[in-house]
Amino acid sequence: MASRFASGKNAISICDRCGQRFQLTKLKKLTIKTKQINMLVCPDCWDPDHPQLLTGTQPVNDPQALRNPRPDNSYVTSGTLSDGSTGLGSRDIAWGWNPVGGGNFAVDGGTPNTLVGVGYVGTVSVTTV
Repeated sequence: MASRFASGKNAISICDRCGQRFQLTKLKKLTIKTKQINMLVCPDCWDPDHPQLLTGTQPVNDPQALRNPRPDNSYVTSGTLSDGSTGLGSRDIAWGWNPVGGGNFAVDGGTPNTLVGVGYVGTVSVTTV
């Protein structure tokens, strides 16, 4: 059975984007948002369909709420201190390895802090060759 179209192996065509001449067999179909549009472009102008253009095409299920949540009962408040002020709770201090800034001796007895800042100031000499 004969083909309805010629092979086009020697045909010259124009890129629909940049206007340069190419062989027809070198041009590619352009796809935008999963739709092939009626444009043939050269290999330099051809871009793959970018996944960011496909936002909203897939269902997104990202629930934020919990079913049957329960309150955190492990938090302990310290209540009123001997001087009449309200003390901090059990999670008001961020502990870590060498915490920056030290602790509050009046509240927690002093958070250990062995962090020492060291800096140097020098000179730079520039010579031209």
